[in-house]
Amino acid sequence: MKKITKIVLSGGPCAGKTSALSAIKKEFEPMGYTVLTVAETATEMINGGVAPWTCGKPADFQRLRLELQLEKESVYERAAGTMPCEKVLIVCDRGALDSKCYMTDETFRETLASLGKSETELRDSYDAVFHLVSAAKGDGSYYVTGKGTGRGESAERSAQLDDLVISAWCGHPHLRLIGCFSDFGDKMKKLNKEIASFLGEPEPLEIERKYLIEYPDIDMLSSSPFCRKTEIEQIYLAGGKGRIRRRGDNGSYLYFHTVKRGIDPLKRVEIERRITADEYEDLKRFADPERKTLMKERYCLVYKEQYFEIDVFPFWSDKALMEIELADESDAVDLPPFIKVTREVTGEGEYKNSTIAKRI
Repeated sequence: MKKITKIVLSGGPCAGKTSALSAIKKEFEPMGYTVLTVAETATEMINGGVAPWTCGKPADFQRLRLELQLEKESVYERAAGTMPCEKVLIVCDRGALDSKCYMTDETFRETLASLGKSETELRDSYDAVFHLVSAAKGDGSYYVTGKGTGRGESAERSAQLDDLVISAWCGHPHLRLIGCFSDFGDKMKKLNKEIASFLGEPEPLEIERKYLIEYPDIDMLSSSPFCRKTEIEQIYLAGGKGRIRRRGDNGSYLYFHTVKRGIDPLKRVEIERRITADEYEDLKRFADPERKTLMKERYCLVYKEQYFEIDVFPFWSDKALMEIELADESDAVDLPPFIKVTREVTGEGEYKNSTIAKRI
């Protein structure tokens, strides 16, 4: 069966996105992927004479940019469906939510309304988001502006834009941050490693560490620009057929069917696919009668270029769970100091969601 995967390369100015496109093609085409690249829409428009300073006002440019971005992606997805190959990787140089960083909240809401879209729908229409951190956040020596670069922002402004982009994409189920390296080649190796891990190359492993934490400060998390809440409904299917999950907020949801098989306490083989709302409702008929529907609020938190997921359950008032997914089991984890960790519970059956669903 053909597999079409659409990912975003995001980041602030001078992050290496353009160079990354060729690096991804070089890495994944030998693995059997047909790699399609969707060029950065803003640059295309500006080069064609449509710019923030030529339109009626900058907000008009951003609305048009978003419309064109979505149309281009739709064309590439339809084209991918016609191609005689098994695996297609669509790589977008920036995605729909990058426009949010250049609009006021009110203008962004108006734009979404005119398109008949929700923010969650736009954000989660991509299978994964890989944020390349701007060189402006490094030691500064690699940040270049001026003629020939197409970049006029100061290093300070570029760092601010980088933060805004992270905030815009925060909440996506598969957001990964690729930090600055003294050797740019190492940054590309890290990016390709993260993409390969997401794609399940050479096999679909989930490497995850889990922590039991004290009940978090919800007000603090909710007010952080680097944290987003999402609602999750999770149902386990009878006969070891995995689980189904509804994920989203404000009435806008995506649906998934997932099957996992443990290898060791840290690693599992994970096969996940998106399903339709109708498929989700149909699969509910096969719910495991020994497990209740699990409801939780997930807070997706970016801290020091790491992406943590904090699960808050309605039946716990004194504790919660925090997870982080890794590309390699040797990756170090820098825990947020404002989260009070009781202890690591990776691999402990008591804190698996499937066990919790039995006990509530």
